[in-house]
Amino acid sequence: MPILLLVIVGAAAGFIATRLLDLRSSVPVTIAIGIAGALFGTLILRLIGALFGMAAGFVGAILGAMALIWIWKKLLDRC
Repeated sequence: MPILLLVIVGAAAGFIATRLLDLRSSVPVTIAIGIAGALFGTLILRLIGALFGMAAGFVGAILGAMALIWIWKKLLDRC
């Protein structure tokens, strides 16, 4: 199923990209461009996610702690 989804999304992405960049190409070339772009984009996004995953988790932990401190202060102000 993921391969079929990749082909469908890749074909749509290739169509949109070729139209945005005004590239006149055949349907198979458009689909190939879209599939290759989908693979490349997925690879780049996963790489960025792996590099910044821990940093994003750390920022999320800080924001979560800040939210809990804010809630704690609001509860203490009521009493």
